[in-house]
Amino acid sequence: MPITANGLMRPAVAITGLGVVSAYGCDTQAFYDGVIGERPVIEVVVLPRDPSGRCVWWSMVRNFDPRAWLDDKVIEGTDVLAQWAIAAAAQAIRQAGLALDPVRTAVVQGTSMSGVQSLMRAQYEIDVNGPAAFPRKTMMKALTNMGAAQITMLYGLHGPSLTISTACASSIDALGIAAGLITAGRADAAIVGGTEAGHSLISGGATADFVPAMVYAPAMFGMQSPSSDPRRACMPFDKERSGIVTSEGAAAFVLERADLAAKRGARIFGYVRGYGSIADAFHPSAPDPSGQWEAQAMRMALDDAGLVADDVDCLYAHATGTPIGDTPEIRAINAVYRHRSKPLAVTSIKGHFGHAAAASGGLSLIAALLAMTDGKVVNTANTTTPDPEIGFDLVLRAPRAMDVAVIQVNAFGFGGQNASIVVSRDPVDIPSARRST
Repeated sequence: MPITANGLMRPAVAITGLGVVSAYGCDTQAFYDGVIGERPVIEVVVLPRDPSGRCVWWSMVRNFDPRAWLDDKVIEGTDVLAQWAIAAAAQAIRQAGLALDPVRTAVVQGTSMSGVQSLMRAQYEIDVNGPAAFPRKTMMKALTNMGAAQITMLYGLHGPSLTISTACASSIDALGIAAGLITAGRADAAIVGGTEAGHSLISGGATADFVPAMVYAPAMFGMQSPSSDPRRACMPFDKERSGIVTSEGAAAFVLERADLAAKRGARIFGYVRGYGSIADAFHPSAPDPSGQWEAQAMRMALDDAGLVADDVDCLYAHATGTPIGDTPEIRAINAVYRHRSKPLAVTSIKGHFGHAAAASGGLSLIAALLAMTDGKVVNTANTTTPDPEIGFDLVLRAPRAMDVAVIQVNAFGFGGQNASIVVSRDPVDIPSARRST
């Protein structure tokens, strides 16, 4: 799909590999089956050592064995975040079946917190056992770029190696930047991902004596729902929404120049058509209530794709289920899509397994791509009473059978990070006849 930008032809970018580490399992099919089937993975966790007995909602990755992906030397020298990034990337590369060009393959990874588990554990060792107990590889393990760096070393890659840290927008920003490297001719392929790990009791390595500090963060910041019902712990876009479920995981993709992917007969899940990124410049943790900058990121992605609102079949919203966060996105979607010939189908997967921070946008895209292949749109789990301000078609109760050719995915984060991406099933522009139906 050659597309026009400033009068110049640029190569289309194909998605040929997917990889997942999630509460549903460590492969894309298990993840998709869990989402489509709404398999329960949200659980209540009593905060250790909290005299009030406070509980929080978590969706945790269980039974991850790094030895399935890495040798002992790499395991010893990596934080769990890098291990998950490598595992997801390995799945995507294997599925793509691509012989990686060592110079023409880029690596672009996204994360919010970097190797925080290693830092927390090192501080604990110093406090309890003194400086001599400081794990000597902590600095290397904690560096933000080590997920990307370890992937380059594992596969012998010398192309651009970049790490993006834009909070919960990180994986969508990583995808947009990686696609830009390919369209600019700086790479022919890219291994892309977003990972969040090391915060929960499991991935944080909690023991009877050590509890990772970040386990307490969502509760202490007031982000989590006070509900005692897991079906009400996260209700995206619901009138009675009250907070998030904290999750974790990794999403990975292989992007390729579409002509090269087609030439080698690769399976193509979709094409990156457009990307938008813009800052709220409003507040460290609260989005601009008007939603104007979220809407602008969405418009930028559509403009970059050369598409209009009527071309999009469905949107996978960021929609975390917080009262303050969902309202601006509702207003943004309303603003961008209010003049469509029929209401836009919209969903969010946060109600299924929670908010995986830097990995969340990538996981939304993987669910969207697999559902598109399956002729479906994932439903918005737990939501029963849509916010009355909604002016779009929120997909509720069960996955909807639907012919989907164009998807938009939003990811917004603390600091006013707004990112949106448009992906299509086909490499060609949407026929005008389809726009009028």
